[in-house]
Parts: sequence; C-alpha cells; structure tokens
Amino acid sequence: MNPSLTQILLVLDARETLVGVDEYSAQVEPGVASLPRVGGLFNPSLEAVVALEPDLVALVPSVQQRDFHARLTALGIEVLSLPNITLAELLASVNILGERVGRAVSARTVVADIQRSFEEVRSASAVRRRPRGVMVLQREPLFVVGRGSFIDEMLSATGVENVAAEFDDPYPRVGIEWLVAAAPELILDATDAAEPPASYWSRWASLPAVRDGGVVEVSRADVTLPGPHIGRAVRILAGAVQCGASGAGAQGAVCTSAASGAAATSDVDP
Repeated sequence: MNPSLTQILLVLDARETLVGVDEYSAQVEPGVASLPRVGGLFNPSLEAVVALEPDLVALVPSVQQRDFHARLTALGIEVLSLPNITLAELLASVNILGERVGRAVSARTVVADIQRSFEEVRSASAVRRRPRGVMVLQREPLFVVGRGSFIDEMLSATGVENVAAEFDDPYPRVGIEWLVAAAPELILDATDAAEPPASYWSRWASLPAVRDGGVVEVSRADVTLPGPHIGRAVRILAGAVQCGASGAGAQGAVCTSAASGAAATSDVDP
C-alpha cells in the first residue's frame, strides 16, 4: 500500500509475490504497471484489496490509513504495519518484509549495502567543516526536516548541522521569521517548485546561504523518498552538500543533487 514497500519487494526480486500495488508505484515502476491498483496513502480502496484475496497487506502506519487497517483486520485479513520515519525503521522494514517473502538473505545484503554507504559518506564528511543547514520540503507554507527522521540522519552523515533539529517533529512547519533567525549557511531546497531555488530565496538576501552561494536544488525523488535506495540517496546528498558548502552558487554555478551525485560517489568510494 506504499511506494517504499513496493520498492523493497522489487529490489529483493520478489515481484511475483505482489497481487496488487499502490497507485504511485503503478505509475513509476514499469515492473508493476500491469498489476491491479489498490489506491494509495490518502485513498486506499478496501474493495480493491478484498477482491484480490491477499495473504498479507503491507502498509506504513499513518493517520490516513488507521481506519483502513482496522477494517482489514476486522475482515480477517492480516496486516503488516511497517513504520518508515527513522533510518532504523527503514532498515527493519527491509529485513521484516524480506523474511515474509522468503528473501531474508537478500534483505540482509540490501541493509548492509545501505549501512556501508552511510558509513562511507560519514567518514568522508568527518574531515570537513560542518555547515549549518536546513532542508526545505515545501516553501509556502514552509516545511523543513526536523529531528529524528531518516533525512535528518542523512544530513548528519553528510556533515550538515541541521538547524531545524531543535524541533521534535520530524517534518515541522515553521515560519520564515524562524528561518531568518536561524541564519543557515546552506539551504537544501527539495520542493520541486516551478521557481528556481536561487531566484526564490533571493528575496531574503540577509540569509548567509543566499549571500554566500549556499542555496542548493535537491531532487525530491532522489533524496527524500524512504525505501531501499537511500544508500544511493545519501551519496547524492553528500555531493549536493559539498557543492553548496563550497559557495559555488556565488560564482554563478548551479548546485543540484543530480549534478553533484557523481562527485558524491567518487568522493566516498574506497
């Protein structure tokens, strides 16, 4: 019922276990495009799921799917609820789902690869100065990455001091006044908005990130989605952080996570 869980099964070469798939995965994953669709996070279809007579329904616990979970259970359908807020939860999801579909060994390999990517990135960033930064998920209203999420852990691994870690909420809504007061040296813009980040954030010229060329466009799809590809994501983010921390924007360069991905990989590979 969630794209991250669908991706886990595909990475584990367990596509044949799927009898239905979430709407988003059906649109972006060619390997499951032909499967029956069962809705998504905000519109799960009880009728579609029941019609498929599944042995197991895997979902991510959320307010939106709480009632859906209860209704499935009442009908005698087993539900596997796998949270994905923290890095530890994501890794546990891979192992637990792998066990359930007979891919335990493959799951452990995937988890080990992710952990190795984080360690390599963390080791490479340890020798550099830690820029004070923030990742923006939405501009208006302003949502950022707070403390405790897997993205927060990615920021830490890449050497960023997350200025929004003062918030207990992993994805808090904040005011622009707070951002100006926090004075980040690095703004990682993962909003996918139409207006380019450098243009949008230039409205607040007093921000050190704007003044010193530390505004970075980050691909939302590359670095903010939970799932089995976060090892690649942390490498891409590391390159974007390096680009922004160097002040490349002040010299007219355009920092993006896509443009920086290769640098991230080469920098942290042994």
